[in-house]
Amino acid sequence: MKLSLSPRRLAAAQPASQSQPSPARRHMLARCLPGAAAALLACGTLAPGAAQAQDAPIRMLVGFAPGGMTDMVARVLAQGLQTELGRTVVVENRAGAGGQIAAQALTGAAPDGNTLFLTNSHTTAMIPLTMKNPGYDVERDFVSVGLVATNPNFFIVNPELVGDKVDSIEDFVKWVQANPTQGNIGVPAPVSTPEFTVTALGQAYNTDLRAVAYRGDAPLVQDLLAKQLPAGITGIASALPYVETGKLKLIGVDGPTRLKDFPDIPTYTELGLKGLDDVIFIGVIAPTGTPAAMVQRYNKAISAVVGSPAFYERVSATGIVPLTGSPEDMTQRTEASLRSNAALLKAANYQPQ
Repeated sequence: MKLSLSPRRLAAAQPASQSQPSPARRHMLARCLPGAAAALLACGTLAPGAAQAQDAPIRMLVGFAPGGMTDMVARVLAQGLQTELGRTVVVENRAGAGGQIAAQALTGAAPDGNTLFLTNSHTTAMIPLTMKNPGYDVERDFVSVGLVATNPNFFIVNPELVGDKVDSIEDFVKWVQANPTQGNIGVPAPVSTPEFTVTALGQAYNTDLRAVAYRGDAPLVQDLLAKQLPAGITGIASALPYVETGKLKLIGVDGPTRLKDFPDIPTYTELGLKGLDDVIFIGVIAPTGTPAAMVQRYNKAISAVVGSPAFYERVSATGIVPLTGSPEDMTQRTEASLRSNAALLKAANYQPQ
């Protein structure tokens, strides 16, 4: 992804300032604007074989199963890209291992613009830090194409179990301190940002909080409803219907600022909790070597789709927040997530497996 920092070096790194694209790269991106195949050839960045490949369908890899949140976002995006690009875009699910299988498939794809990967930052900015050999190298194998959305994780409690007066993280911690065997907090996946968030919260409040890992947010929410858990940290999609009816309650969210659609929910940052302001994001990447002009053309199309009212209407009900940005913006965001996750892992004394 042309990162300036290696994930392996970041595992023990302290937060640092974000890098900027080089003058040479900015010059190339400015000079090689999106356009027809002939214009791209004239720019000198698109090989004749790649130009011929423009008639082929675009495969959009997704690292999760059909019907899930990421799959839904991919299909809405693919539909919009077909209009913007005038080409068929086919969603191809390569589910498993938190997106690893899809990422590994992308490493074997030709850099001709016909294979893209709609990924979340767990795949590109967490797995490379928690695994010694994930089967791909983000810096070497991928190039950023464009941002699509953020997917905030909420702290959710069952008010019937913890009581109606638990309205904040501090209230929940006091409840756990009064009920020491009730410190289990569900998370949607092992070795994930929500799991390390539980560790960070326990350290911050000097309280025994324990992450219980599930395979997805749906079973987590079901156990919350069944009072098998007092709390969980996960995306809002599966929980929202029960939040609206009062069966579940939101008391916190990650990220630097409050969300427009959830203005009453405070962030961890507001509570003075450091290192929990990073938000999982979704974006599109391509194999390294994909022509810069093609990347810019795809970025322009992605931004047009994601910035449309239709996209917002389709995804906002799941808690997804549309987000646009340049390839450089996505690379810098990936670097920031790597630094944030590296700090979480260091605090938890986690060693790559």
